[in-house]
Amino acid sequence: MTADQPPAPSAEEIATLPTSLFAFPGPLRDQLVAAILDGSKTSTTGLVADYEHEGEPLPAVGERAVVVDSDDVGVAVIEVTSVSVVPLGAVDLAHARDEGEGYEDVASWRAGHERFWHGNDMRAALGDPDFTVDDATPVVLERFRVVADLRGRH
Repeated sequence: MTADQPPAPSAEEIATLPTSLFAFPGPLRDQLVAAILDGSKTSTTGLVADYEHEGEPLPAVGERAVVVDSDDVGVAVIEVTSVSVVPLGAVDLAHARDEGEGYEDVASWRAGHERFWHGNDMRAALGDPDFTVDDATPVVLERFRVVADLRGRH
C-alpha cells in the first residue's frame, strides 16, 4: 500500500457497499471490467439523465462501490477520486483515453459512447425510445481507483 492508497475495505464494509455496473451484462461489460482489473480503465462517463431517471445522486469523491461482472459477481472495490459534470462536447482526450477502451481521439470515443447511449438497451433503461445526445448533453465524468481486488474471495 502506498502513502496515498487508502486501506483496503474489510469484508464487513464490502458487504454494505453498493454495486457499480459498467454497461449492461455481456461482452461490453466484460471488456470494461477486465480493463478496470488490469488498471487501464480509471475513468467512466455517465449521463446525468440516467442518474435523474433512476433517482440516484451523482457519485461523490470518496464513495466506494463493488464492481460486478456479467455474472453479477463482485470482482473489485473502486473508490471515486474525482467527479465533474460537463457538456458532452467538452470531454477531453485524457478522459477518453483513461476509459481504457483503446480510444486515441475524442471523436472515436464519442462515436462509441453514442452507439451505446443510442442503443435499444439504454433507451429502454431511460424509458425514452427516441433518446439522443448532442454537444450540450450533460455527462458525469468520474475517475476512480481500485482499492481491492475481490477475485478469489468467492
